[in-house]
Amino acid sequence: MRKKGFLFVLPLTLALAAWALAAGDAADPLASLSYLNGIFTSAVDAAVNARLDASDALLLENGGNGLEVPAVPSASAGGWTELRLKQGDLLPLSTGESVLLLAGGGQFTCAFGEVVDATAGAAVPSGGALAANHRYIAAEDTAASVLITSKTAVVDCQGTGSVSYSTATDYNAMAGALKSLGLFRGSLTGYGQGFDLEAAPTRLQALIMFIRVLGEEEAALAWSGSIPFTDIQKGSQGEKYVGYAYERGYTNGYSATQFRPSAPVNARQYTEFILRALGYSSAANTNLSDALARALEAGVLTPGEAAMLQNDPFLRADLVYVSYYALDAVRADGMGTLADSLMEKGVFSQWERDSAAGMVTGWRL
Repeated sequence: MRKKGFLFVLPLTLALAAWALAAGDAADPLASLSYLNGIFTSAVDAAVNARLDASDALLLENGGNGLEVPAVPSASAGGWTELRLKQGDLLPLSTGESVLLLAGGGQFTCAFGEVVDATAGAAVPSGGALAANHRYIAAEDTAASVLITSKTAVVDCQGTGSVSYSTATDYNAMAGALKSLGLFRGSLTGYGQGFDLEAAPTRLQALIMFIRVLGEEEAALAWSGSIPFTDIQKGSQGEKYVGYAYERGYTNGYSATQFRPSAPVNARQYTEFILRALGYSSAANTNLSDALARALEAGVLTPGEAAMLQNDPFLRADLVYVSYYALDAVRADGMGTLADSLMEKGVFSQWERDSAAGMVTGWRL
């Protein structure tokens, strides 16, 4: 017996119609999340399965000949699929399909019909923004789509439509490329591959990335000693990265006794790290106000990239972008690129470098 692949129009129409007859306001929402996820969904599922069972019986009665039976979506359509998307990508939604925004930003566009915020129990107008961790369901006779408005986003979706991908900068692909080279590992976040590209990077995260692009992570993890920073946990892995970098003169810390590992890092600070990795600067330079200009002059950044970093909030997506293209930058000594240096140190091979480059398409800003 076939089972439901998704929510079909007729049972969903009846269920939504009954729900819409109930009065509600801000203090008494039209429908609670527990209702929509429990009674509502169970009732629709039961109705769908009943109709599928009836169609199976009818098909058998007619010997499978001369009877047109509606196609049933694949079983995977009934489950949730996690997607990493980028700005401008369009995720279509039709009757009964659901979406949940986990990170980033997006907005709905409706050709006709409407989308219901099942968490808040309210309809969402065309052009309305998605709230994080709210479940949205396309109502009956609806053709809508989710437009990603942030540089990157992570969504869970339940539907059959195919994403229409934009030509915008693919920070997700760059993160995947760096990960394949062992230069980016993400966090412990349980979604979006742990990339957290939508979050602001911390000082400790930026320092770790800097050590990796130097090709010195193994040396850092083997470090033992003491540091003057009282806000770094003793015996932690973070202490090894900070201690190694401090001992090598890569970082001075925030003050004589504070490193502030969880404080956000800005574009100038991380660009300065990249300049040091390429030999264009050192920890002796404490004036970072012109870091973007110096990177532009050295050919590490393009004018478009410098403008973007100057004007946009600095996110982990931007840290990934700068790190990825820094691999192509020529070192201050003129002896090859940063990627060449890492291959010389055995961090990755030429084949791995070429494979990673093949993951990223499009042009630099």
